[in-house]
Amino acid sequence: MIDAKKILIILITITFLVGCSAAEEAKTTTTPIDDVKNDGNQEPASTNPTTESTKTQVVTTGWRDTTITDVNTNTQFKISDFKDKKVLLEVFAVWCPLCTKQQNIMKQFHKDNPDIISVSLDADPNEDAEQVKAHATSHGFDWKYSVSPIEMTRSLIKEFGQGISAAPTVPVILICEDQTARKLGRGVKDADTLTQEIAKGC
Repeated sequence: MIDAKKILIILITITFLVGCSAAEEAKTTTTPIDDVKNDGNQEPASTNPTTESTKTQVVTTGWRDTTITDVNTNTQFKISDFKDKKVLLEVFAVWCPLCTKQQNIMKQFHKDNPDIISVSLDADPNEDAEQVKAHATSHGFDWKYSVSPIEMTRSLIKEFGQGISAAPTVPVILICEDQTARKLGRGVKDADTLTQEIAKGC
């Protein structure tokens, strides 16, 4: 009889332990599902029409429509403000002697071509507005000088290639009245070359 009682106690204990284990397993497998259930306060990801990539595309601005600041006058502008005008956009760096040589040519060029808008855009991420203004002031360059925001530089690279940010190649972009644009040849461009390129258009 004693042995039968022991066996009965053992069987009851085993049944209890197995039951608890099964309940714990069921709890464990249902918890992740409960965690990802929609609580009714947000749309499921598959039906939400606004994805993160869509948001990025909406806020991304092309280089023509990026707001930049003229360090000489502390006024803001965009390249797209100059529709119906010809613009020469030069990408440069303060440390680049060939860029300064090109700007000295531009200084004289503007005296003979006052209707051409000129913008010098510093795309070196290590240079700031104070350095650019000091550069322009020390050389008597009085047209629009700005520091390129990183998104503007990226947009220019996307359209014209990585070379557009290589200051020693003296990158210059001609922008026509309809805002179409083309990159001019490498190296310093003299006044005659600039005049010929402008006459060709975009």
